[in-house]
Amino acid sequence: MKLSLVETVAFAGIALYIGAGVRRLIPVLSRYNIPAPVIGGLLVAAALTAARSAGHTPLTFDTTLQSPLMIAFFASIGFAASLSLLRLGGPQVVIFFVASTVLAIVQNVVGVLLSYPLGVHPLFGVLAGSVTLTGGPATGLAFAPLFEEAGVTGASAIAIAAAMLGIISGGLVGGPVGTWLIRRNSLRSSAPPRPAAEPAEPAGGSSSSGGADAQDLMKHVVIMLAVLWAGEWISRGFTALKVTLPGYIGAMLAAAFVRNLDDRTRWLRLSGQALEELGAVALSLFITMALMTLDLAKLAAVALPILVLVSVQVALIAAVSVWAMFRLMGRDYDSAVMSAGLCGFMLGTTANAVANMGALVQKYGPAPRAFLIVPMVGAFFIDFTNAIVINTFLNLLK
Repeated sequence: MKLSLVETVAFAGIALYIGAGVRRLIPVLSRYNIPAPVIGGLLVAAALTAARSAGHTPLTFDTTLQSPLMIAFFASIGFAASLSLLRLGGPQVVIFFVASTVLAIVQNVVGVLLSYPLGVHPLFGVLAGSVTLTGGPATGLAFAPLFEEAGVTGASAIAIAAAMLGIISGGLVGGPVGTWLIRRNSLRSSAPPRPAAEPAEPAGGSSSSGGADAQDLMKHVVIMLAVLWAGEWISRGFTALKVTLPGYIGAMLAAAFVRNLDDRTRWLRLSGQALEELGAVALSLFITMALMTLDLAKLAAVALPILVLVSVQVALIAAVSVWAMFRLMGRDYDSAVMSAGLCGFMLGTTANAVANMGALVQKYGPAPRAFLIVPMVGAFFIDFTNAIVINTFLNLLK
């Protein structure tokens, strides 16, 4: 049975909510920030893989909208790339950003070096490096077709397996790293007692009502569509110049331009909340649809290399967080909390980073500087430089 475009999106939505229900029923999934789209998509993929192994193919999908949804999510990241936010964080946000970018490069170098003794394609090491660990499942699935073309068989399945191991590891490692640094150095919060600061809003000035009315929502949908259109032309320009980049880069650049233009002029009066919510919806459906179509049987032959690569990367990030990033950011309490956050987003997602830091501040006190810098870099700016890093390795090694 082949589902149409609309039926496929509807099926993905149902699978997404099944994943959310399973997440509520099994608290450990929530504790380690396993996303609901991943749970729902993998459940469908597992069921279909089992059916195929028994000689049946009960469902096939029309995934035409998968790519536009992915590009829409990355456009929402582009809307968050505000230079004014970068300046707000001061020199430390630049230091943290540059150090994280360098660490993404190191992740890929380590992955490539390990790929040779493991007997896998060098790009396998990159895929289990900054693509899925710094980038998370969305970046992994976005780049998977390019890695497949370059010779990494089953790239989508490898990407999601590495990303899930990274998310779990990021949740497990970050808290102990931060706790060890705080206790070893007898650190204390210098901020007055209050609830932990929320991450900075990813785009400028949401409405005071906390939501968007129908007209405002329509405005942001139209702006998003216009950015996707402009991004397609930008991507065609790169292609004409014989520069190979993933399809979402054009949209990210167009969105960043619009965001920073609006910061200066306030012509569009962009709402950070509306754009973030549009991106979240697109991301949830994209990941669910991408995972539904995975053939999990392809993972059997590469399970050991994935496990070895991710284990070494976990040790690398933990060591850098303890010995390098803590010192680089000032050797104080906020630096220890930032080190825990680094483990979160360099191995999993920004949600891991915030969860790691939230657990520490709940016990030891507020860390406002950490909650400003880490989400800003982990959720926004690192995606730009990581895409360049990934593309460089892809072109060098394919």
